[in-house]
Amino acid sequence: MEVRFVRGEELARERHQLPAELYRLIHLSFTRLGDESLFVPVRSMQYLAVIDHQEVVFVDGQGPRAIELAWQNFRPQDRADLRQPVGYDCVFYDRAGWQTMKRLQGEFFAALRQLEARRLKSAGGASVTPLGRKP
Repeated sequence: MEVRFVRGEELARERHQLPAELYRLIHLSFTRLGDESLFVPVRSMQYLAVIDHQEVVFVDGQGPRAIELAWQNFRPQDRADLRQPVGYDCVFYDRAGWQTMKRLQGEFFAALRQLEARRLKSAGGASVTPLGRKP
């Protein structure tokens, strides 16, 4: 299935930092899929996050399929310790992006954690429970 999004003109670019745990979760979630994009619904904000090998884009789930903002150019190599935050560029394509960004990092982290918890639960597989009957 192919899904297309519209990317408008870049309005601004700001440097931000991502907590190490969130970067790790983004990276692990994406690498499990290989080369496919990962779609993460951020239900608390009615947004859709799409993770690919270059960026994470955010689209308003109720509006047109236009990218509102994107996180790009992750720089994990700049860290001296794996527990340090990871720098990235936040690129704004819509004026609403600045308001969205205020909540997005925390809400996206919660949505990714929920997705990972579901994956772990379903990865448990089946088990056999002995009934304890004697032949």
